[in-house]
Amino acid sequence: MNHVVIIGGGFGGLFAARALGRSGYRVTLMDRRNFHTFQPLLYQVATGALTTGDIATPYRLVLRGRDNVYPLLSEARSIDPQRRVVIHDHGELEYDTLIVGTGVQHSYFGKDEWGRYAPGLKTLEHALDIRRRIYSALERAEVEIDPERQRALMTFAVIGAGPTGVELAGAIGELTQHYMNGDFRRIDPRQSRILLIEGLPDVLPAMHPSLRAAARRSLEGLGVTVLTQARVQELGAEHVSYVTDAGTTTVPAATLLWAAGVQASDFGRMLAQATGAQTDRAGRLYVSPGLSLPQHPDIFVIGDLAHCEDAAGATVPGLAPAAIQMGQYVARLLRARTRGRSLPPFRYADKGSMAVIGRNHAVGDLHWLRVSGFTAWLLWILVHILSLIQPEKRVRVFVQWAWRYFSNQSGDRLITGESRKP
Repeated sequence: MNHVVIIGGGFGGLFAARALGRSGYRVTLMDRRNFHTFQPLLYQVATGALTTGDIATPYRLVLRGRDNVYPLLSEARSIDPQRRVVIHDHGELEYDTLIVGTGVQHSYFGKDEWGRYAPGLKTLEHALDIRRRIYSALERAEVEIDPERQRALMTFAVIGAGPTGVELAGAIGELTQHYMNGDFRRIDPRQSRILLIEGLPDVLPAMHPSLRAAARRSLEGLGVTVLTQARVQELGAEHVSYVTDAGTTTVPAATLLWAAGVQASDFGRMLAQATGAQTDRAGRLYVSPGLSLPQHPDIFVIGDLAHCEDAAGATVPGLAPAAIQMGQYVARLLRARTRGRSLPPFRYADKGSMAVIGRNHAVGDLHWLRVSGFTAWLLWILVHILSLIQPEKRVRVFVQWAWRYFSNQSGDRLITGESRKP
């Protein structure tokens, strides 16, 4: 039986595995974690609105009933494309077809040491680390007697004003301005300072100017100071320095969060070296219109790791819907091959993009409609509820959001684990 190995259980890998269920293929889904994470809602775990169980689902549960799909808890280390072998934590795994969807990781633009001070948001571990930093800073501010030190502890800086940065800054603003009001005795969380630092001229640069303006207004309404055309020059344990036309400014800030750039995963870089694949500036691998590597038709690259121009000539964005469509396409292509058929090149169905900025505020560009404010917020809720993989998760998240909305309580504020903060 033809063996398909899928490396990475993100949206692309998981949806490919599901679509290959009950097919004529033997499928192995390999991931270093035993669960799938719904990444668009990671920022809500990072700010305590949701718990890890609300957005993470074990692969074995998602793939139940698909007996030809084998979830393997292991990390891929390297590949031998000549032998068609993946080397992983527990040995070697032969494949006939390989699908790689290991995604991207944070890029600090050559300043990798900044990662110690400003974590990004790609995994549940990152979300829990950020949650620990946010709530620990406020607890430390509660007992701090030095006013300047207290102000630094109540200052939060988010670097990067794309969707992740905007949503994270808005969630922190909502938390400090509304949900924690009256919970402390010596500090007022509403006096927190939240900085959103972006090197480009505006927030959400991929969206229409009217939506950028609406997003900026919503952020400022939550107490977020938006600093655009501000380039980060230095990060330290508890400070950030940025450069504008007015000069260099250094701000003491105990909590620094990174949402500014991405680069290929370690496995992606190794795959490019092993196969001689061409990569773009971020290290993503160029793929053919059928999503395979041009020199290795048995290796498909999907999701954020792929640099793809689809059949319409459009560059496919690194978004969850694109990864899902790519995974499903490869599965359909492999199924078609079992029947001696082929498929036309991949074409991405772009349904638009959205970003939420706290309660009652969101922006959405659906191509045929641009929407902001309360209407966009309701639409954002509907889209994300329906996008959750399990019906149980949809009910849980909807109930938690409803409770939070009407009770004005923020949810999971637990400070757990050891702090990684230096």
